[in-house]
Amino acid sequence: MEIGSLAVLGAGQMGAGITQVAACAGYPVIMIDIQQKFVDRGIKTIEDSLSKLVSKGRMTQEESDSAMALVSTSLSREDASDADLVIEAIPEVPELKFSAFRELDSICKESAILASNTSSISINEIADSTNRPDRVIGMHFMNPVPIMKLIEIINGRQTDPAVTSAIMIASERMGKTPLQCNDSPGFISNRILCPMLNEAILAFEEGVAEPEAIDGIMKLGMNHPIGPLALTDLIGLDTVLHIMNVLHEGLNDDKYAPAPLLVRMVSEGKIGRKSGQGFYKY
Repeated sequence: MEIGSLAVLGAGQMGAGITQVAACAGYPVIMIDIQQKFVDRGIKTIEDSLSKLVSKGRMTQEESDSAMALVSTSLSREDASDADLVIEAIPEVPELKFSAFRELDSICKESAILASNTSSISINEIADSTNRPDRVIGMHFMNPVPIMKLIEIINGRQTDPAVTSAIMIASERMGKTPLQCNDSPGFISNRILCPMLNEAILAFEEGVAEPEAIDGIMKLGMNHPIGPLALTDLIGLDTVLHIMNVLHEGLNDDKYAPAPLLVRMVSEGKIGRKSGQGFYKY
Protein backbone atom coordinates (compact mmCIF):
# COMPACT_ATOMS: atom_id res chain seq x y z
CA MET A 1 0.00 0.00 0.00
CA GLU A 2 1.78 3.10 -1.25
CA ILE A 3 0.83 6.74 -0.71
CA GLY A 4 1.83 8.94 -3.63
CA SER A 5 -0.49 11.94 -3.39
CA LEU A 6 -2.50 13.74 -0.71
CA ALA A 7 -5.54 15.94 -0.34
CA VAL A 8 -6.05 18.08 2.75
CA LEU A 9 -9.58 19.12 3.65
CA GLY A 10 -9.38 22.50 5.36
CA ALA A 11 -7.02 25.43 4.84
CA GLY A 12 -6.95 26.77 8.38
CA GLN A 13 -3.95 26.74 10.69
CA MET A 14 -3.86 22.96 10.93
CA GLY A 15 -4.76 22.26 7.31
CA ALA A 16 -2.17 24.71 6.00
CA GLY A 17 0.49 23.22 8.30
CA ILE A 18 -0.31 19.68 7.17
CA THR A 19 -0.21 20.79 3.53
CA GLN A 20 3.17 22.39 4.11
CA VAL A 21 4.86 19.39 5.72
CA ALA A 22 3.40 17.05 3.09
CA ALA A 23 4.71 19.21 0.25
CA CYS A 24 8.11 19.57 1.93
CA ALA A 25 8.22 15.76 2.05
CA GLY A 26 7.77 15.67 -1.72
CA TYR A 27 4.08 14.77 -1.87
CA PRO A 28 1.82 16.46 -4.43
CA VAL A 29 -0.97 17.84 -2.24
CA ILE A 30 -4.23 19.63 -2.96
CA MET A 31 -5.60 21.87 -0.21
CA ILE A 32 -9.39 22.18 -0.29
CA ASP A 33 -11.70 24.60 1.51
CA ILE A 34 -15.19 26.03 1.02
CA GLN A 35 -14.27 29.67 0.25
CA GLN A 36 -11.48 31.26 -1.78
CA LYS A 37 -10.58 33.62 1.07
CA PHE A 38 -9.84 30.61 3.32
CA VAL A 39 -7.67 29.01 0.63
CA ASP A 40 -5.81 32.29 0.02
CA ARG A 41 -5.19 32.70 3.75
CA GLY A 42 -3.90 29.12 3.93
CA ILE A 43 -1.48 29.66 1.05
CA LYS A 44 -0.18 32.85 2.69
CA THR A 45 0.32 30.94 5.96
CA ILE A 46 2.41 28.35 4.12
CA GLU A 47 4.42 30.97 2.22
CA ASP A 48 5.15 32.93 5.42
CA SER A 49 6.18 29.75 7.26
CA LEU A 50 8.52 28.63 4.48
CA SER A 51 10.00 32.12 4.26
CA LYS A 52 10.87 31.98 7.96
CA LEU A 53 12.52 28.59 7.51
CA VAL A 54 14.59 29.94 4.62
CA SER A 55 15.61 33.05 6.61
CA LYS A 56 16.74 30.81 9.49
CA GLY A 57 18.77 28.59 7.17
CA ARG A 58 16.63 25.51 7.81
CA MET A 59 15.88 25.11 4.12
CA THR A 60 17.02 26.69 0.86
CA GLN A 61 14.95 28.98 -1.34
CA GLU A 62 15.05 26.27 -3.99
CA GLU A 63 13.58 23.72 -1.54
CA SER A 64 10.88 26.22 -0.58
CA ASP A 65 10.00 26.85 -4.22
CA SER A 66 9.91 23.11 -4.92
CA ALA A 67 7.51 22.56 -2.03
CA MET A 68 5.18 25.35 -3.15
CA ALA A 69 5.18 23.91 -6.68
CA LEU A 70 3.66 20.70 -5.25
CA VAL A 71 0.73 22.57 -3.66
CA SER A 72 -2.52 23.11 -5.54
CA THR A 73 -5.86 24.36 -4.23
CA SER A 74 -9.55 23.82 -4.84
CA LEU A 75 -12.99 24.79 -3.59
CA SER A 76 -14.43 21.38 -4.52
CA ARG A 77 -14.08 18.17 -2.54
CA GLU A 78 -14.53 16.33 -5.83
CA ASP A 79 -10.88 17.19 -6.51
CA ALA A 80 -9.83 14.77 -3.75
CA SER A 81 -11.05 11.88 -5.89
CA ASP A 82 -7.60 10.73 -7.06
CA ALA A 83 -5.68 11.22 -3.79
CA ASP A 84 -4.18 8.17 -2.10
CA LEU A 85 -4.57 9.81 1.32
CA VAL A 86 -7.10 12.45 2.35
CA ILE A 87 -6.47 14.21 5.67
CA GLU A 88 -9.47 16.02 7.10
CA ALA A 89 -8.67 19.16 9.13
CA ILE A 90 -12.03 20.94 9.47
CA PRO A 91 -13.60 22.38 12.66
CA GLU A 92 -14.01 20.03 15.63
CA VAL A 93 -17.77 19.56 15.26
CA PRO A 94 -18.92 15.91 15.17
CA GLU A 95 -21.63 16.24 12.51
CA LEU A 96 -19.31 18.27 10.28
CA LYS A 97 -16.77 15.45 10.49
CA PHE A 98 -19.33 12.71 9.87
CA SER A 99 -20.86 14.46 6.87
CA ALA A 100 -17.42 15.21 5.42
CA PHE A 101 -16.40 11.56 5.66
CA ARG A 102 -19.68 10.41 4.12
CA GLU A 103 -19.01 12.73 1.20
CA LEU A 104 -15.35 11.71 0.87
CA ASP A 105 -16.35 8.06 0.95
CA SER A 106 -18.55 8.61 -2.10
CA ILE A 107 -15.96 10.74 -3.92
CA CYS A 108 -12.62 9.05 -3.28
CA LYS A 109 -11.30 5.95 -5.02
CA GLU A 110 -11.79 2.67 -3.16
CA SER A 111 -8.11 2.36 -2.28
CA ALA A 112 -7.89 5.82 -0.69
CA ILE A 113 -7.14 6.14 3.02
CA LEU A 114 -9.29 8.67 4.89
CA ALA A 115 -7.64 10.23 7.93
CA SER A 116 -8.94 12.69 10.50
CA ASN A 117 -6.90 15.28 12.35
CA THR A 118 -9.49 15.25 15.16
CA SER A 119 -8.22 15.86 18.68
CA SER A 120 -11.17 14.26 20.47
CA ILE A 121 -13.92 12.85 18.21
CA SER A 122 -14.16 9.06 18.07
CA ILE A 123 -12.41 7.49 15.08
CA ASN A 124 -14.83 4.58 15.32
CA GLU A 125 -17.79 6.94 14.95
CA ILE A 126 -16.13 8.74 12.04
CA ALA A 127 -15.34 5.39 10.38
CA ASP A 128 -18.94 4.23 10.87
CA SER A 129 -20.10 7.11 8.67
CA THR A 130 -18.28 5.49 5.72
CA ASN A 131 -18.42 2.20 3.83
CA ARG A 132 -14.67 1.73 4.33
CA PRO A 133 -14.08 1.67 8.11
CA ASP A 134 -10.97 -0.44 7.54
CA ARG A 135 -9.40 2.49 5.67
CA VAL A 136 -10.20 5.20 8.23
CA ILE A 137 -7.59 6.30 10.78
CA GLY A 138 -6.74 9.24 13.04
CA MET A 139 -3.74 11.47 12.36
CA HIS A 140 -3.69 13.96 15.23
CA PHE A 141 -1.02 16.51 14.31
CA MET A 142 0.25 18.84 17.02
CA ASN A 143 0.14 22.64 16.64
CA PRO A 144 2.15 24.31 15.13
CA VAL A 145 2.39 21.49 12.59
CA PRO A 146 5.68 22.52 10.90
CA ILE A 147 7.48 22.56 14.26
CA MET A 148 5.94 19.85 16.44
CA LYS A 149 7.32 16.36 15.81
CA LEU A 150 4.48 14.17 17.07
CA ILE A 151 1.60 12.70 15.12
CA GLU A 152 -0.74 10.74 17.38
CA ILE A 153 -1.94 7.84 15.21
CA ILE A 154 -5.36 6.57 16.32
CA ASN A 155 -6.50 3.15 15.17
CA GLY A 156 -10.23 2.46 14.98
CA ARG A 157 -11.56 -0.96 15.84
CA GLN A 158 -11.63 -1.89 12.13
CA THR A 159 -8.53 -0.06 10.87
CA ASP A 160 -6.51 -2.37 8.61
CA PRO A 161 -2.96 -2.90 9.96
CA ALA A 162 -1.70 -2.27 6.41
CA VAL A 163 -3.34 1.17 6.54
CA THR A 164 -1.63 1.90 9.86
CA SER A 165 1.71 0.81 8.42
CA ALA A 166 1.29 3.07 5.37
CA ILE A 167 0.37 6.03 7.59
CA MET A 168 3.39 5.43 9.84
CA ILE A 169 5.67 5.46 6.78
CA ALA A 170 4.06 8.62 5.38
CA SER A 171 4.31 10.35 8.78
CA GLU A 172 8.01 9.57 9.03
CA ARG A 173 8.56 10.83 5.49
CA MET A 174 7.01 14.12 6.66
CA GLY A 175 9.70 14.28 9.33
CA LYS A 176 7.34 13.37 12.15
CA THR A 177 7.41 10.81 14.94
CA PRO A 178 4.20 8.77 14.75
CA LEU A 179 3.06 7.05 17.95
CA GLN A 180 0.02 4.78 18.02
CA CYS A 181 -2.95 4.40 20.32
CA ASN A 182 -6.40 2.86 20.04
CA ASP A 183 -9.59 4.88 19.80
CA SER A 184 -10.73 6.05 23.24
CA PRO A 185 -12.12 9.37 24.53
CA GLY A 186 -9.36 11.99 24.33
CA PHE A 187 -6.96 9.39 22.92
CA ILE A 188 -3.70 9.69 24.93
CA SER A 189 -2.66 13.32 24.45
CA ASN A 190 -5.84 15.01 25.60
CA ARG A 191 -6.87 12.33 28.09
CA ILE A 192 -3.73 13.19 30.06
CA LEU A 193 -3.27 16.88 29.20
CA CYS A 194 -6.76 18.32 29.64
CA PRO A 195 -7.45 16.92 33.14
CA MET A 196 -4.17 18.54 34.23
CA LEU A 197 -5.33 21.87 32.78
CA ASN A 198 -8.71 21.41 34.45
CA GLU A 199 -7.01 20.70 37.79
CA ALA A 200 -5.01 23.93 37.46
CA ILE A 201 -8.28 25.81 36.88
CA LEU A 202 -9.83 24.17 39.97
CA ALA A 203 -6.80 25.19 42.06
CA PHE A 204 -7.19 28.81 40.93
CA GLU A 205 -10.97 28.68 41.46
CA GLU A 206 -10.49 27.39 45.02
CA GLY A 207 -8.05 30.20 45.81
CA VAL A 208 -5.04 27.91 46.25
CA ALA A 209 -2.80 30.18 44.15
CA GLU A 210 -2.88 32.93 41.53
CA PRO A 211 -2.37 32.09 37.81
CA GLU A 212 1.21 33.41 37.76
CA ALA A 213 2.16 31.18 40.69
CA ILE A 214 0.40 28.10 39.28
CA ASP A 215 2.10 28.52 35.94
CA GLY A 216 5.46 29.42 37.47
CA ILE A 217 5.47 26.37 39.75
CA MET A 218 4.75 24.02 36.84
CA LYS A 219 7.33 25.70 34.59
CA LEU A 220 10.15 25.93 37.12
CA GLY A 221 9.34 22.87 39.18
CA MET A 222 8.20 20.42 36.49
CA ASN A 223 10.18 21.86 33.57
CA HIS A 224 7.04 22.52 31.52
CA PRO A 225 7.73 25.02 28.69
CA ILE A 226 4.45 26.83 29.39
CA GLY A 227 2.21 26.87 32.45
CA PRO A 228 -1.18 25.10 32.41
CA LEU A 229 -3.31 28.25 32.57
CA ALA A 230 -1.30 30.01 29.86
CA LEU A 231 -1.57 26.84 27.80
CA THR A 232 -5.33 26.77 28.32
CA ASP A 233 -5.47 30.34 26.99
CA LEU A 234 -3.38 29.30 23.99
CA ILE A 235 -5.49 26.23 23.18
CA GLY A 236 -8.74 28.06 23.88
CA LEU A 237 -10.94 27.58 26.93
CA ASP A 238 -13.80 26.53 24.65
CA THR A 239 -11.68 23.74 23.18
CA VAL A 240 -10.56 22.54 26.62
CA LEU A 241 -14.18 22.56 27.81
CA HIS A 242 -15.25 20.56 24.76
CA ILE A 243 -12.58 17.93 25.40
CA MET A 244 -13.41 17.72 29.12
CA ASN A 245 -17.05 17.12 28.18
CA VAL A 246 -15.96 14.37 25.76
CA LEU A 247 -13.91 12.73 28.53
CA HIS A 248 -16.65 13.15 31.14
CA GLU A 249 -19.36 11.67 28.94
CA GLY A 250 -17.21 9.07 27.17
CA LEU A 251 -15.56 7.65 30.28
CA ASN A 252 -18.59 8.19 32.54
CA ASP A 253 -16.46 9.34 35.45
CA ASP A 254 -16.99 12.54 37.44
CA LYS A 255 -13.26 13.01 37.91
CA TYR A 256 -13.37 14.41 34.36
CA ALA A 257 -16.13 16.95 35.10
CA PRO A 258 -15.08 20.38 33.82
CA ALA A 259 -14.30 22.99 36.46
CA PRO A 260 -17.27 25.33 37.10
CA LEU A 261 -14.96 28.33 36.46
CA LEU A 262 -14.05 26.93 33.03
CA VAL A 263 -17.74 26.58 32.14
CA ARG A 264 -18.49 30.10 33.40
CA MET A 265 -15.58 31.76 31.56
CA VAL A 266 -16.56 30.11 28.27
CA SER A 267 -20.17 31.27 28.71
CA GLU A 268 -18.83 34.81 29.24
CA GLY A 269 -16.75 34.64 26.05
CA LYS A 270 -13.44 34.65 27.91
CA ILE A 271 -11.86 31.89 25.87
CA GLY A 272 -8.19 32.87 25.85
CA ARG A 273 -5.89 34.43 23.30
CA LYS A 274 -8.40 34.38 20.46
CA SER A 275 -10.85 36.52 22.47
CA GLY A 276 -8.19 38.72 24.10
CA GLN A 277 -8.92 37.47 27.59
CA GLY A 278 -8.74 34.21 29.47
CA PHE A 279 -6.69 33.67 32.61
CA TYR A 280 -4.51 36.48 31.25
CA LYS A 281 -5.25 39.52 29.07
CA TYR A 282 -3.84 39.73 25.54
